[in-house]
Amino acid sequence: MCDYRSLRMLALAGTSVAALVLATPGFAQAQQPQWEAGDSDPSAEAPDNGNAIVVRGERGSIVRAIETKRNATTVQDSISALELGVFPDDNVADSLAHITGVAISRTAGGEGQYVSVRGLGPEYTLTTFNGRILATDGASRDFAFDVLPADVISGADVVKGAEASLTEGAIGGLVNLRSASPFDKPGLRGTARLEGDRNFMSRYNGVKFSGVISDTFANDTLGVMLGLVIERRKDRTDVAGNDGGWTRNPDPTDESWLWGNAWGGNIDPNGNGELDPDEYGLIGLGQFRVGSIIEEKKRNAYTAKIEWRPTSNFQLTIDGLKTRLDSPQVGYQQSYYTLFSPDRWSNMEIQDGIVTSFDMDNPDPELALNPELLNQTNYRVVDTELYGANARWDVTDSFTLVGDVYRSKSSRHSGGQDSYVVLRMNQPNSAHFELNGGAVPDVYIDFNDGRELSNGLANGEFGPSDFNTHYFELSGDNIDDKVTGASLAANLELNASWLKSLKFGATFTDRKKSRDLVNNSLTGGADYYSGDYAINVGDLGGNVLSHSFTLPNFMSGVSGYFPRSFLSFDIPGYQAALAAYNGQPRPGGGTYDYAAAAPVWNPLQSYRVKETTWAGYLQANLEGMRWNGNVGLRVVHTSTDAQAWDAPILSITENGAFNYTAKYGAAEEILQKSSYTYLLPSANLNFGLTDDLRLRLGAARTMARPSVEALAPTNTTESVSWGEFTQIYGGNADLKPYTADQFDVSLEWYFSPKSIFNVAAFYKYIRNQITTSWEPGQDIGVPGYLFNVTRPINGDYARVKGIEVGLQHLWENGFGVRGQFTRNWSNSYVGDLERPLEGIAPSVYSLSVLYEKGPLSLAVTADHTDGFTTATSVLGEGFNEEADAITWLTAHISYEVVKNFSLTLEGQNLLDKAQTYSINGNPMLSQGYYRYGRSFKLTAGFRF
Repeated sequence: MCDYRSLRMLALAGTSVAALVLATPGFAQAQQPQWEAGDSDPSAEAPDNGNAIVVRGERGSIVRAIETKRNATTVQDSISALELGVFPDDNVADSLAHITGVAISRTAGGEGQYVSVRGLGPEYTLTTFNGRILATDGASRDFAFDVLPADVISGADVVKGAEASLTEGAIGGLVNLRSASPFDKPGLRGTARLEGDRNFMSRYNGVKFSGVISDTFANDTLGVMLGLVIERRKDRTDVAGNDGGWTRNPDPTDESWLWGNAWGGNIDPNGNGELDPDEYGLIGLGQFRVGSIIEEKKRNAYTAKIEWRPTSNFQLTIDGLKTRLDSPQVGYQQSYYTLFSPDRWSNMEIQDGIVTSFDMDNPDPELALNPELLNQTNYRVVDTELYGANARWDVTDSFTLVGDVYRSKSSRHSGGQDSYVVLRMNQPNSAHFELNGGAVPDVYIDFNDGRELSNGLANGEFGPSDFNTHYFELSGDNIDDKVTGASLAANLELNASWLKSLKFGATFTDRKKSRDLVNNSLTGGADYYSGDYAINVGDLGGNVLSHSFTLPNFMSGVSGYFPRSFLSFDIPGYQAALAAYNGQPRPGGGTYDYAAAAPVWNPLQSYRVKETTWAGYLQANLEGMRWNGNVGLRVVHTSTDAQAWDAPILSITENGAFNYTAKYGAAEEILQKSSYTYLLPSANLNFGLTDDLRLRLGAARTMARPSVEALAPTNTTESVSWGEFTQIYGGNADLKPYTADQFDVSLEWYFSPKSIFNVAAFYKYIRNQITTSWEPGQDIGVPGYLFNVTRPINGDYARVKGIEVGLQHLWENGFGVRGQFTRNWSNSYVGDLERPLEGIAPSVYSLSVLYEKGPLSLAVTADHTDGFTTATSVLGEGFNEEADAITWLTAHISYEVVKNFSLTLEGQNLLDKAQTYSINGNPMLSQGYYRYGRSFKLTAGFRF
């Protein structure tokens, strides 16, 4: 076996050549269960020789997916492209949502972003591209599918079972994305598509061009494929949420909430200054916000592949992929900091332990409400690259070697460029708030000068002099992820009785991920212009507040009375005005200095993690009369080096009500090392009960590594700035990977050549699942203050069991149906406490009805995800944050106007659903609201 330096040199050589041709990820790797590296996509269309009837479109995609599932050696489901360069949905995640047992989460604009399999969240899922691990731009391992246009994919497999030859790292499932080969259909082939979309909520438009061309040369010994995607669109998401969390009084009868989180003082309806029994655990509003996030999305992708097949027993592929997602977001929101303190609330009404209504009319400026304008920006520019070289050599008729080297990179540099800026109204007022069971409470604010907030904003009655500077956070992180991988796989055909072949091989993966947080919170710069140091915006000049505006259809899905108009200000203009104010006297002495509020490197949440993995496997492929299967063992050894920094809090200064600044000591480096070795056995059996009825059995031990950020010993106490004294630890290198003993049984009935009905059951016993601890009232060495401490920990164990039901059927008259249902039951245990396992939906299901005949194709699909727990114990044991159930309805109609030219109209989120979050499903305790709107897309496509 080559040493590391040789492997690295080979990887760099392959990368350099691939870069010259803008190569795209090519052959599937040896780890794939249903095909070997170097083979063509098994779901590709048969060559069109002029006589064969080629099934195209969605029916063809379903037929190819069924055939891939039937030929798989373990439990899996697949989805295939409609044709070259045309995936069933604009986003790969959206297409995966139609697969049995798969659910997705969405980003701004409603685009699919993260994938969960069999109810287990993204952290339990591994995503690869042709068997190669994809680098990610986030702090974890979860792959964000929005960075990758669907046009570069020819197929995707969701592997739910396990085999020794498969890449380790998944408990929920392995999602392998496949790219096409120029040899799938030899000769000159190509597709070009122009799309335009319109969102009816935001009234924004978008456009996308995609094209792919492939050809084979030199008597079909050389193939080249090139692809290009250029997309420009604008999205809007209306949002609301309880930003500062709900306040809950201490509860002496609840050991998990003895201290509470009522930092402004315990909610005290009778005003006696005592915590009475009827006030134990009383819940009230902390801070909530409402507004809209606008995203300008630019997405480019360049792909290419060169395949050389000089002889029948050798093939070489050099390939690569390069994408850029440029999607800055600007959020215009209104924020209300209603946190209770003595004499701040009056006329309280209480229902079922929740303060549902109260007034704020204390004339003391420290106790009065100060409505806020919140401008939040997110600078997200993600560069993703994957280059590699793959060679397959049939040494003899019975012995094959496959070698692969690759380099995957992802980077996102937004350090100091994100912002969270608040301007606070300074006019005396009286306010009334009332929970109404919706995403936003009723808000009535009357100013002493006769103006009313909602009508005043709509009529342009407020200006710069009505606001003071307040919170001024500048932040963002620089994340670089680099994965270098190499593998050598062998397959020896034996055909000795029931032992058909042996697969064996080794893989090497070196992953280096770094995060540098750049912000102005550590130095107190975020509060530099707040409290006693606030400046009247009118004195800044420069038209900081530019104009009022109303967004079309803003929060039209939410009832209740609250402001629906905004005053606009942009961060660059605001920063320029603050910089120009330099030299003016600062209360308490000195002068304003904009540089004192500038962002700096924050060591407390920065880290470097290096992870090196060697793995080897041996797998025996078995075959007998009407059955086949495999048994194998994978050995994995991983070494981890983590670097982070820590700094003690020396003192805390109170700047005003709910406004504090922490002073930190010098940062000290923390270095941690760890390693682990796991044995991962697996066994699979496929038995043909009849020609059309297949039984699959599988048993395996699998693993999923902790997220990268959970391996770094970082911590933060930034919540001190708004009066919540909590120390949050990010992780440590000694966290153990999740492991699971899993069992699968699947019965598949292929009752016609284009149809399948399947039922599956699964069970997973998960050890060392990573959850969080909550340790209230801890002395962390800050004089006069006790802190809540939370940290990731390995829980004891978790159990997940479930069933899946799937149906796909195509009639000869052109109609078809596709449906899937997954139900699971799960719980985790930490000590004697039983908790729901976070991120697991109890059930997901979807139903599609389609018709395709002649030039016409149409389909309607509904995907439903039940509510599920997203965070446990947010207000004590048993108070969990939940994502509420949602149904996503899409439809499309396509017509081939003339041969090879078609028009397609597609509608997304046709029910105009919003994703909502709450505590324990209680609508009175809303946690979040995200509405994306209904959108339509028109596409003109040409192929040759």
